[in-house]
Amino acid sequence: MQGEQFDGKSLSYLNIYPDDYNPAASYPLVILLHGFGANMQDLAGLTPHISATGYVYSCPNAPIPFQLGPGVIGYGWHPPRTEATSEDYKQAEDKLGVYFDEVFAQFNAVPGKIVLLGFSQGGGMTYRCGLGQPDVFAGLVGLSASLPDPEDLRPKLPAKREQKIFIAHGNSDPMVSMESAQNTMKFLTSEGYQPEYHEYNMSHEIPPMVINDVVAWLENVLPPLKETAVIHGP
Repeated sequence: MQGEQFDGKSLSYLNIYPDDYNPAASYPLVILLHGFGANMQDLAGLTPHISATGYVYSCPNAPIPFQLGPGVIGYGWHPPRTEATSEDYKQAEDKLGVYFDEVFAQFNAVPGKIVLLGFSQGGGMTYRCGLGQPDVFAGLVGLSASLPDPEDLRPKLPAKREQKIFIAHGNSDPMVSMESAQNTMKFLTSEGYQPEYHEYNMSHEIPPMVINDVVAWLENVLPPLKETAVIHGP
């Protein structure tokens, strides 16, 4: 697998290509949104464990730098939740929207053959950006994430609510409470979704047992490309 970094119109990002990549083939696309204080490299390490051959991947860098300690910079999609405003959320969504268009064009991505995955704060952005676009994103993955304010999301929800959603949370997560994940499940279920929900004996992390369950779900929702056949034009 190989990665290539881009300085896009709105965000920097890392595209990751599978082994024996064939740019003429139609690969399904997995986009991974990192959590607060991390960067575009953070979730890139998951990609070989998902599939080294069947998907293309893209990992955007959140736009806002935060000083985490002496000489330590991390990035966030918006300020911490207690400090974020509606304008902060809108700016993050707008920047991701420009990025999505750019990456979709690079990979010639097919709507409905894309999954959006986010960890922690990136999971919140996954819900914000993904729930309103079920024709684009075949599925959403929220890992150790909390749902944004339901009143912000309801106006975005489509009439048809069949989008596949995977939720994973740790029962000893000190950053995002277990109650938050349970409330996410309750909200989505009450709105007509049927998310696949998992609780794990873990903290704020993505251990192998979570990856294994995500891969099993992903292969059902968005099967990997089995062979890199060339797509011929008309």
